[in-house]
Amino acid sequence: MIDRLDPPPLPDWLEDQLPFDRYRVQVEEDLRMHVMEQGEGRPVLLFHGNPTWGYLYRRVAEQLASEPFRLIMPDLIGLGLSDRPLSVADHTLANHGSWMAALITKLDLSDAVVVVQDWGGPIGGLAMRANPGQMRGLVVLNTMLGAPKPGFTPTPFHRFFGSRAGQAIPWYRFLGAAQGDRRSISGLVQKSYSFPLSHSQGGSGAASALVRMVPGSLEHPSVLPLKDVEDFIECYDGPSAIVWGEKDPVLGKVLRRIKRQLPEADVTVTDAGHFIQEEEPAAIADAIRRVAAV
Repeated sequence: MIDRLDPPPLPDWLEDQLPFDRYRVQVEEDLRMHVMEQGEGRPVLLFHGNPTWGYLYRRVAEQLASEPFRLIMPDLIGLGLSDRPLSVADHTLANHGSWMAALITKLDLSDAVVVVQDWGGPIGGLAMRANPGQMRGLVVLNTMLGAPKPGFTPTPFHRFFGSRAGQAIPWYRFLGAAQGDRRSISGLVQKSYSFPLSHSQGGSGAASALVRMVPGSLEHPSVLPLKDVEDFIECYDGPSAIVWGEKDPVLGKVLRRIKRQLPEADVTVTDAGHFIQEEEPAAIADAIRRVAAV
């Protein structure tokens, strides 16, 4: 039985949006990971990226509320309601993979459907690689699942926000700019994403650190673990689906590569942006159902 620690409190306006079981799990001596769960049945692990948290999947969870799935929505260390490392230098892809692998080991899952987006792709890939045999289905949203190729150049977003000047700008306040419909992240939704990143909640150092985790060269420390993820995904032969937001200004054009890596995957292309969970929750829920049914 997993040792569930008490979760941090939430303001009423935010708690009202999250009708889930919440708890924390010790994944390292001084680090607790916040997790939200809904339902019972086939495990579905939902991995988010930067600078979001498990809140990102609430609309997908609503679509699956009456179905036989145990939805598990962890917050990456440093983001959401999970603990912050003592040093921002601890934010490496290898460390995040290890922290998530520790959670998965403690959950002791089997036959899991894994859903990945943004940094949740590489981090979830490393975590599942460390827990072979637990993943029996894969749903890929806008993410990368491999290392950069020779001659690549970082995106303008990563070049600017990885720079010293870019790090001074609270870019997480403008998530709507990455959407097909900018209204999909505004008002209360934007406030909910910003809440865990506010200074009173521990600051936004992780958001900047995760931008710097994106390789700027083939010598970057993220490259080797990204190659491990690539090898893991290309050896995977279970059921898979891709749900993609084509209007994603960061990763929209990566779809061709993902399709090559998962040639048997069922593919759904939408007009959504980067945070596709806010715009296409029904399409994602349908993909989870299809993969789980195989």
